[in-house]
Amino acid sequence: MKRMLKLLCIFLALFLMGTTAVLPALAENVKVGVILPLTGKLARFGEMEQRSFLMAAEEINSAGGVNGNRIDLIIEDTTGRPDVGRSAIEKLILQDKVVVVGGGWSSSVTWAAATVAQQRKVPFLVNTASADKITEQGWKYIFRINPPVSEHPKALTSFLRKVARVKTASILHENTYSGQFGAKRFIKLCEELRIEVVMNEGYEVGAAELDALLMEVKAKAPDLVYINSSPMNASLFMQQAKMLDLNPKLYVGNVTGFASPEFQRNAAEAAEFVYSHTLWTPSVPYPGARDYFDTFVAKYSHFPGYHGAQAYAAMTVIADALKRAESLSPMGVRDALLKTEMMTVLGPVKFVSYGKKTQQNSLPTYLVQWINGKLGIVWPKEVATARYVYPVPE
Repeated sequence: MKRMLKLLCIFLALFLMGTTAVLPALAENVKVGVILPLTGKLARFGEMEQRSFLMAAEEINSAGGVNGNRIDLIIEDTTGRPDVGRSAIEKLILQDKVVVVGGGWSSSVTWAAATVAQQRKVPFLVNTASADKITEQGWKYIFRINPPVSEHPKALTSFLRKVARVKTASILHENTYSGQFGAKRFIKLCEELRIEVVMNEGYEVGAAELDALLMEVKAKAPDLVYINSSPMNASLFMQQAKMLDLNPKLYVGNVTGFASPEFQRNAAEAAEFVYSHTLWTPSVPYPGARDYFDTFVAKYSHFPGYHGAQAYAAMTVIADALKRAESLSPMGVRDALLKTEMMTVLGPVKFVSYGKKTQQNSLPTYLVQWINGKLGIVWPKEVATARYVYPVPE
């Protein structure tokens, strides 16, 4: 009898030990895919977004994950190529069995990946690619958190209409697809506002001598100079323009080249009073925006641009949908995304339909200006953190 009791106790102890060992495994990881350019020309942007995704996922998991389940991020490198992006999302869906995909940097790669996501019926939350057509196909599994490219100049358009009623403009742009596209878009804006474009010239990326081009601008004496440039060329433009005493009423730069700390650091005094349109700064009036920025800088020792904020916000939106989903399946997550209505560091997120677009988030854009070495939001007026300086003093 005693021997039987002893054996029974041993059995119960082993059973309980086994149960204890198995219990944590009951909470399965929720697999979330992300596609980003981690190698190639766009790698520095992909790395910024990768770090933001990982930072957000780490914070979410530390706070209990998705209803007790841990988010397992599986990040694939697209190398910035559409064919690789297509293969990457196929791998995430068919091999890794993810229930949702985030990321999407360049529009060409994202377009290729989105066609796969729609075909495979797996939700894809785009956070950076901005080509309008991505949300104009009536696709039921494609969502976008960031504004489409046609809406990027909203704040600039309003400012030019209400404050800086300029009559003439010169446009300088990189001889790249994005540079030429940006120039065409700005020409359309000028036509809409009845601003005469007196010059539209391209230049080679990395060009070191820009004096001849800027002298031509000076001869035209435009009210506004619009420059579409990378950060390094942007700094060089402003330094050489200052030396040539080129003083239009305002300079406006594209977001990538002129709104980064790198631009101000390299251009120094020549950056003063330069405007740029942008999609986000750490001073936007949204909860957590400054905390995200400060945490990122402390963790990685460099500044996150709006790309990082888009990625961080996308991860929080995905986590919110996972928590509300009736089932952790692609269909369940898609249905939850449709009902999203929340605040993020990027701003409010709610997927709506308007014009040709479906499942598109609608966000404001901003006009910023470098004043006393600091980048402040100067327009729209209701969210401004600094008073604009216009016309720019000579």
